[in-house]
Amino acid sequence: MTPARAPIGVFDSGVGGLSVLRALRQALPGEDLLYAADSGHAPYGDRDAGFVTARALAMADFLHAAGAKAIVVACNTASVVAAAALRERYGLPIVAMEPAIKPAAGLTRSGVVGVLATAGTVASANVERLRREHAGGARVLLQACPGLVECVERGELDTERTRALLRRHVEPLLRAGADALVLGCTHYAFLAPTLREIAGTDVRLVDAAEAVARETVRRLGALREPGPRTGGERFVTTGALAPARERLSALWGRSVDVQALEAATS
Repeated sequence: MTPARAPIGVFDSGVGGLSVLRALRQALPGEDLLYAADSGHAPYGDRDAGFVTARALAMADFLHAAGAKAIVVACNTASVVAAAALRERYGLPIVAMEPAIKPAAGLTRSGVVGVLATAGTVASANVERLRREHAGGARVLLQACPGLVECVERGELDTERTRALLRRHVEPLLRAGADALVLGCTHYAFLAPTLREIAGTDVRLVDAAEAVARETVRRLGALREPGPRTGGERFVTTGALAPARERLSALWGRSVDVQALEAATS
């Protein structure tokens, strides 16, 4: 396989990274994409840094062994905790994520930005740095959202339980005046329609998927696949296959085959 024909590897703790995969597909229609869902160990957000780093390295090891020419960390928690370790280990582009605090600070009219994220992301030094360096004059409120990742993993995007959780996490931010909400976890993009109903049309929802896709294009440089070729997608999971096929197919918008990722399950 020539370097240009090698796939782009993408991983997340589960299915949430499909929101990033979608942006990558739109930006890079000729590339092959290899998506690894670590659903057998999801969620990452409430786990300690050592666990998250170990899982990120295991998933990246698989993608590297599969010949990936770049690795996209489609998970905010893994990015803020483990991106530095990944960059130390691999000599290929590592594209990580961070909550879109800077663009949200530029969009707010009220001067208040809410950040919805996992507990691990909210507690990270990297997010505190983003708030310190990029908030400008905006007040940035961090809101941990336990339970939301699990809702998406179960396919519960618009149930009463999911709505109740969203209201519990979002309403304090709205009462504080937030008119821009950062989706600081890739899973939350799939809750955006329900979130818009709760927050109202005057509140802007901001995520980083398109920015990650643009950065991936930039980092690939000469490694991009030339010509009019249409790329394909391959999906693997550390979780149970039947629910993975159902969930990934539903969120991707068409039936997909999913293979077991046994090498990274321990």
